[in-house]
Amino acid sequence: MIFVTGATGFVGRALVARLAGDGIATRACVRRADAVMPAGVETVRMADLSAELDWSEALRSVTVVVHAAARVHVMQDTATDPLAEFRRVNVAGTLKLAEQAAAAGVTRLVFVSSIKVNGEATTRGKPFTAADTPAPLDAYGISKMEAEQGLREIGARTGMEIVVIRPPLVYGPDVKANFQAMMRWFDRGVPLPLGSIHNARSLVALDNLVALIVACLRHPAAANQTFLVSDGEDLSTTELLRRMGRVLDRPARLLPLPASLIGLAASVLGKPAIAQRLCGSLQLDISKTTELLDWNPPLSVEEGLRKAARGYRSEASI
Repeated sequence: MIFVTGATGFVGRALVARLAGDGIATRACVRRADAVMPAGVETVRMADLSAELDWSEALRSVTVVVHAAARVHVMQDTATDPLAEFRRVNVAGTLKLAEQAAAAGVTRLVFVSSIKVNGEATTRGKPFTAADTPAPLDAYGISKMEAEQGLREIGARTGMEIVVIRPPLVYGPDVKANFQAMMRWFDRGVPLPLGSIHNARSLVALDNLVALIVACLRHPAAANQTFLVSDGEDLSTTELLRRMGRVLDRPARLLPLPASLIGLAASVLGKPAIAQRLCGSLQLDISKTTELLDWNPPLSVEEGLRKAARGYRSEASI
């Protein structure tokens, strides 16, 4: 039995659908009583992730846990003490689940972490690797790093195998936030000042991330390893937008403003992080993932973008 937390989230929902389609016995952890899961999937309703939860009944007969639930990174955090709140959920809540999972006889826990554990940016041509010393810069990344560290300690003490996966930005059908906003801008024909950006960024299609999670459920070489994941092709912001225009069948109205000017404008407006995401590089080296697991991303960037576009079109038509 596979137990999936965060089963109604962007990644968890897709993972549960994949497991159900593959005929794998799955139990989904949901927060809402009206959550709908695929046929044959057991559901268990739990409150928000915290150190106070009792997971004993939910973990009955479970062999592998995929922990995708988290307090996620947001651009405008309203918490009085964001780090304390991230630690309460992502660290204390995660470690309580892991302790109880080990006690219940779970043999492996797959943790969906974040590339923010490595840091926020890379020099073009010098990607992050799984062996890099962690260097998180924000509260979310720090909480994910601390959760990873705590999980490894629990694994070493109890014998439960820990697998850590650090994805970059995940996109696909029903994607929200900045990626959805970019598709909406294209759909409306809004000109964007991003026609001359020469960075390189790694992304991962939702189906590719799910495929790696499935590969890590029982692969013997995955035990106690950390993996980075991406589509295997890095794109500049300009090239990403051009390809997005193609899959949406919309012209790419991109104005060739230099990255330095965009950075200056963002700094004046007090939004330097936005300029970093649009103009800076963030590359991942996934060679360890592909070699150790004999795994390659099943979807190309083009296929991933087309699926995201179809999802956007379907949602926009409702």
